[in-house]
Amino acid sequence: MILHILPAGPIQTNAYLLIAPERGEAVLIDAPGDVWAQVAPLLTREKCRLTELWLTHGHWDHTQNAAEVVRTTKAKVRGHVADKPFYETPQIMSAFLSERMKLEPVFVDSWVQQGEILDVLGTTFEVRHVPGHCPGNVLFYSVAQKAVFVGDALFAGNVGRTDFPGGSMEMLADSIRRQIYTLPDETVVYPGHGRATTVGEEKQYNPHVRG
Repeated sequence: MILHILPAGPIQTNAYLLIAPERGEAVLIDAPGDVWAQVAPLLTREKCRLTELWLTHGHWDHTQNAAEVVRTTKAKVRGHVADKPFYETPQIMSAFLSERMKLEPVFVDSWVQQGEILDVLGTTFEVRHVPGHCPGNVLFYSVAQKAVFVGDALFAGNVGRTDFPGGSMEMLADSIRRQIYTLPDETVVYPGHGRATTVGEEKQYNPHVRG
C-alpha cells in the first residue's frame, strides 16, 4: 500500500491518499479544499480508482472538497453520525471563518461505529470514536501498517481545539487516553494538521495529555 500525504486548503489540512496499485483501488481520508487537484493525477499515474472517502470529522476544512470528489468519483463516503449536522449543513461553522467560503454539503453513505472493521485495499482498519474536538471525530487504525489516522484529536505536541460546537477538553483527553494511547507505542500517528508523530512520543511529551 502506498501512502500520499496531501496538505490542502486554506489552512493546510492533511488529506491522506491510500493506494493499492495491485488492486487498482484507492481510499482518501478527508477532503480539504482543492485536494482533488492533487489526488486526480496520482490516481491516473497508478491506474487506480477512488472507491471510498473516509471523513475523520465534519469540520469544514476536512470536508470542503468532498462534494467535488464524490461527484467526480462516485466514491462511497463514510463518517460518524454524531457529525451529521456538520456534514449536511456546513454553514454551522461559518461563524468561525474569517472570510466567506463556498461550503457544500456532503452526504454520508455509511455511518461508522466504534470497533467497526473496514476491509479495504487488501488490509483492515479499525474505527475508533474519539469525541472531544467535535462529537463525531473518529480515527482509522491499521495494525498491519502500524498507522493511525486521527483527524484533529491529536497532533504532534498538541491536541485539537475544544471551543467549537460540541467540543469538550475533558472528553477529548479521555478519548486520547482510551482510544489512542492504548495503541502500541511505535504506531505512527497521522494528524489532520502538521507532521506525523508516534503514540509513544505523545504519551511521553505531549503537554496537554500525558499517557
